[in-house]
Amino acid sequence: MDINTLYLIIALLFGGIIGSFLNVVILRLPKNDESIAFPASHCTSCNTDLHWYENIPVLSYLVLRGRCKHCKEKISLQYPVVELSMALLSAALVNKFGFSIDTAGYFIFTAALLVIIWIDIYLQIIPDVISLPGIILGFLFACISPTLTWQSSLIGILAGGGVLYAIALLYFWWRKVDGMGGGDIKLLAMIGAFLGWQALPFVIFASSLSGTFVGLLAMIKQKKGGQTRIPFGPFLSITALLYLFFQNEIFNLYQIYLNYSFPS
Repeated sequence: MDINTLYLIIALLFGGIIGSFLNVVILRLPKNDESIAFPASHCTSCNTDLHWYENIPVLSYLVLRGRCKHCKEKISLQYPVVELSMALLSAALVNKFGFSIDTAGYFIFTAALLVIIWIDIYLQIIPDVISLPGIILGFLFACISPTLTWQSSLIGILAGGGVLYAIALLYFWWRKVDGMGGGDIKLLAMIGAFLGWQALPFVIFASSLSGTFVGLLAMIKQKKGGQTRIPFGPFLSITALLYLFFQNEIFNLYQIYLNYSFPS
């Protein structure tokens, strides 16, 4: 086994362990009366404390066949999906950046986005306790990152928050209803902090396009017309992850589009 393969395996295992913790954060963070540290992991149906072998990321879910060992209630598919997602993201970061400052910074970023995606899907909120510290951490990360400048991060914060705030304000003036929550504005500012202002055109365009498509499908299914509400945070988060890992490919496609549309 070569050293790079060993690094990827370590990243997968570590990411899975962190993913298990993120499941706790997703379930407990929105509840003001619960701690993410205590009590220990337990079944949400029968409240029985889980043994260590019932807490192995992904593997325990497969061995238990998706049911609690004690009360036989179904275990949410969220648990293995989050664990596997964080494991793969961790390995992808190591593959792209190696063991570096960038990997450490973006590991925190991807973990935060994963939590935001699930909480926003469930509750249609983006906790300030994630996005606001995330903005600060993103800027501090840019100050030591070899690939991101603090100037790009600062402009990303101001532009990211400002663009969505302007869109939300215009929508409110037009429709007299809130079309975008403040959580989305703070999230885009956090994305700008970690990825720089260069990421914002793609993130805004791709998330708006995919969000509109899914929103139209939701309108057809729910039959609520303009009253249909879908969380926008997952679209912002997923497109930010796409930019993080495929920014070179995105720029190449953009260049091809420009060359095709405006031939010299």
